[in-house]
Amino acid sequence: VLSLSMLALSTPIFVQTAQAAQPVTAVYMQGPGGGCGGGGQLTPAEIEGLLYMREEEKLARDVYLTLYGKWRLAIFSIISSSEVTHMTRIKDLLDRYGLADPAAGKPVGVFTNPVIQQLYNDLILRGSQSSTEALRVGVTIEEVDIADLQKYLALTNKTDIKNVYTNLKSASYNHLRAFNTQLGQ
Repeated sequence: VLSLSMLALSTPIFVQTAQAAQPVTAVYMQGPGGGCGGGGQLTPAEIEGLLYMREEEKLARDVYLTLYGKWRLAIFSIISSSEVTHMTRIKDLLDRYGLADPAAGKPVGVFTNPVIQQLYNDLILRGSQSSTEALRVGVTIEEVDIADLQKYLALTNKTDIKNVYTNLKSASYNHLRAFNTQLGQ
């Protein structure tokens, strides 16, 4: 099973995976009547998942935008638009649960999480080698996204979070198929 953390460890550049110190406090749902998805308190794992997935979806969008600028392959433009929707779905959950957005105000290619920042840098370097390698970067991103969504799905019992993660996972499978089709696989 891939994850961004494991991918970071396999890159030729050493990446320190220490998370920025962030206090974890009780977070309560802010939906009407508290019934928008299981209500109650978010666990530290649920908070970590939402914050991480917000930046992981931004990573996908940013890499695809950048690779589209380099190679002008339509697939990158199309899928980057879908990633904007994914980012919005996670942002909606951050807002609902009163969590600060780690992607707020960050331009393309800039991330709060140092692991994701290094991965962006590495993936852009790799995807800049050739258009074929760029498509392989798309495959890698979608495989990692699916694995991370599965991981965080298993760590929540909140219906609203599960629904978003499940929908994002389904879209990532579609993106993965599209990249593999472009590669003739």
